[in-house]
Amino acid sequence: MAGRYEPPGASGSTPGAGDDEYGATVFDESFVNAARLQEFSAQERLEDHTTAVRRRPPEPHGPLSRTVPRQGMALAVIILLAFAAAIYLGSRNPYGASGRLIPDPPSGTTVVLAPGDDVPGAADAEALFESGPARSFGIGAGGVALPDPRPTEHFSREQVLTALTLAKEYLVASALDPDVFAGATAVPVRQLLGEEQQRQLDASLAGRGGRSVTTDWLVRFDPAEVTPAGTQARVDGRFTFGETAEEVLQVTGRHAVAYALQPAGEPTAPVVLFTVQREVRLLFGDDELRDRRVVVRQVDTLAGPMDCASDPADALHPLLAGQHASLPGTSGIDPYALDDQHPVLCAAYAPGGVPR
Repeated sequence: MAGRYEPPGASGSTPGAGDDEYGATVFDESFVNAARLQEFSAQERLEDHTTAVRRRPPEPHGPLSRTVPRQGMALAVIILLAFAAAIYLGSRNPYGASGRLIPDPPSGTTVVLAPGDDVPGAADAEALFESGPARSFGIGAGGVALPDPRPTEHFSREQVLTALTLAKEYLVASALDPDVFAGATAVPVRQLLGEEQQRQLDASLAGRGGRSVTTDWLVRFDPAEVTPAGTQARVDGRFTFGETAEEVLQVTGRHAVAYALQPAGEPTAPVVLFTVQREVRLLFGDDELRDRRVVVRQVDTLAGPMDCASDPADALHPLLAGQHASLPGTSGIDPYALDDQHPVLCAAYAPGGVPR
């Protein structure tokens, strides 16, 4: 037989082959390997098999097996980038994610007010109060008034009322509780703080507060130097509130508190009037309102009469009756003027603020 040999089934080898629907199909190796069904061998068919073919698993190195891992790796990279961006942005937000507050130590400044003359004293604390600017002040916690609570964009009236109530409790605990300002305890203040700021307060009380000192958190006198003169402190001032960021409510209290003090261990010594003006900024989020906790953000204090040479970090050190400042201040400041601005750290006690 002359001519090229054509195997059976090849295109054009037999009449009618062009009518075969698979005549143009090339059964190469890749086509065979991709088949999902495979015929058993003759030996396998002699064994116990009820069918002539078996189903083959997908090829482990096929196109699909290469595509899926690449897609998975790309998705993992995108997720990691998203997490990195969220961490970066969260670290730049002072309020944390979703309005959650970051309880950093409060920032604070204390302006010492030094008298120009000897400090006056009196035999009776009540008479001393009535002779000075504190005569119209309220007495103790009963003298602290709250504004009418109004809803804000993200806080209901009830939440605002809760924040104002907690702000009043903090004012009373940190400036009006006789045991606290006499230096006997800090527990009433500590109970109003979250765990992180409790640790910060403890560090300040131990003299290792770093950014914050004891008098940033509360009013405290050295019990070895002075003692309260047996009467409650007098207070005047106001609270304001508003949102500083989405889901963050700030309550600001600016109050002047007048204390009647005597030298420690001398109950018959003359009484002096010591005044502290504090502006306290407290922050609240949903968690703080639910747990009835405050976040102390900033405290600015005026205190006098004191000597500009004294250190008000751990406690305030009043000048007593007949004493005078060795280092006077540079300009007059009245601690009873709640609207004044105070840019200096030591100033002269304005004459109108000293009872006579």
